[in-house]
Amino acid sequence: MRLARMGAFHPTRLSFMRSLVRLLNAEGVQVRRPVWEIGPDGYGRAVYTLPLGGHDYSLVAFSHPLDDARRTDRVIAEAWDTTYVLYDGIPSPAEIDRLAASAPRQEAARFRASDLILSRANRSQRLFNHVTERLAAGRQPDRALVREVGYLMRTTAVYGNGKFGIADRSEIAARPFMAAPFRAEMLTVWLIREFTLDLVEHVGGAALDPEIRRFIGIGNATGLGMAPFLVNHPALLDRWMTARETALARVRAQARALPGAASRFRALLDRASAHLAAWTVADTAQMQRIETLRAEVSTFRETDLDTVLSAPFPWDRMIAGSAARSAEFQELLVALVLEPHGDLIDNLTEEMHASADPPLDPSMRVADLSALLGEVFGWALGIEFDDPAAQSRFWYVSEEKLEPRLGERLGEPGADREQPLDIARQVKALAAATERLPGNAPIAALLIERPDLRAIARRVQALGVAPYSEIRDNLIGADCVPTDMLRCKLSFFGATRFDPKSDRWTRITMYQGAPTAPEIGERDADDWAFPVLGPDPAP
Repeated sequence: MRLARMGAFHPTRLSFMRSLVRLLNAEGVQVRRPVWEIGPDGYGRAVYTLPLGGHDYSLVAFSHPLDDARRTDRVIAEAWDTTYVLYDGIPSPAEIDRLAASAPRQEAARFRASDLILSRANRSQRLFNHVTERLAAGRQPDRALVREVGYLMRTTAVYGNGKFGIADRSEIAARPFMAAPFRAEMLTVWLIREFTLDLVEHVGGAALDPEIRRFIGIGNATGLGMAPFLVNHPALLDRWMTARETALARVRAQARALPGAASRFRALLDRASAHLAAWTVADTAQMQRIETLRAEVSTFRETDLDTVLSAPFPWDRMIAGSAARSAEFQELLVALVLEPHGDLIDNLTEEMHASADPPLDPSMRVADLSALLGEVFGWALGIEFDDPAAQSRFWYVSEEKLEPRLGERLGEPGADREQPLDIARQVKALAAATERLPGNAPIAALLIERPDLRAIARRVQALGVAPYSEIRDNLIGADCVPTDMLRCKLSFFGATRFDPKSDRWTRITMYQGAPTAPEIGERDADDWAFPVLGPDPAP
């Protein structure tokens, strides 16, 4: 639960995109496109509808002309190439007209409870224009460029859970297949991908090669707005981590590698090596990590895998033996050993949601609270907050976009509006307060005097029953790297090709290699880990 470890996570078969595609495939979901009012220039509206769990859901998509000068990944943008709403049901023409007026304005507009998800995306002009020009000329796009970019559109927000007046999660959480975390958001992105593929084929006037079509994903630019989520939802974080660790424990407990799992692992290792060869970023630190990972994977592939896989408890031996290598390699190996064991671990995805954090127990004795602090928050109690570097930053919400931001305490105003993400500092304050009361006193006595410590006391108590609920690092220290939080969360989404642009925002790719809508029910819905686009076919 340290940031450096969480910031090295890779997506696994438990990731939300993977579990959604498995569900769509198992249900044999058929996607219809009842509306396609797109002109030859690629502008207009479209609707994609699918049934799921007894309910219809529709992506209502709009494509707009956009001047290049207004195209930006930043959340402060006010115009986008495309905008979207995931609609609850099948929209009438009047509802489509309403959304046509609202969706392009995004958070500046008004929405209803029938509007489940709000999103927008910009074109990757380089790849989008290249693909349309090639298709119009009767040719397929250059595969090297497709590998380099990987997507035609890049989302800059996928809003859910009541934001800007759209439906609260409670409106759909009890429906079949919607209890899983971010299920509606992941469905929205998958349908956006389908729209972008249809759009580029429509403008280009020809169909993409199926292999290229499957390889193209959806890009995303994600910043600090996502980072506090893991801190603000400790019970949910515990469920995610517990599922992951339980899955790994089940695999490591296997006394023998079944023949199918062993051969699958070898194939995936080769594919992962090819996938890593195409993972290139501009960030120097991350590129060094990737190069180290490539070298470690190459060395690992040269080991006698037959001997390892035929030995007792081979998966446990692999994981234990990886401890001397980088965190990137260790976490990649976790994803690889989980992959061939769907029958053993896929049911854990049903346990990755949480309702609410447990309530405060005011009857707990001060001595028991102190013991709990010492047992699980030793990492926080050792931080010296008198050192300016230990509290050099503060989290706040920007007035302009209502998004989380990170300020520099010594050089910027706003610390008086600090968000309570300083968990370690709060823990130290709680520990200091407990020393002034007798051990047999209830913590209610403490909280009457210090009501400002109520939230952290509840959080400490919750950790006793939810061991993976806390990031064990100082989130306001000078050495905090927010993109580690982003990568952890995005790995659970199923994102790949992390491309940090600073320590505060990153680009990623989603659904790369996943089945497209026409392929649901017709091919292995799970064979898309570590996607690779092969070379051009021989003439």
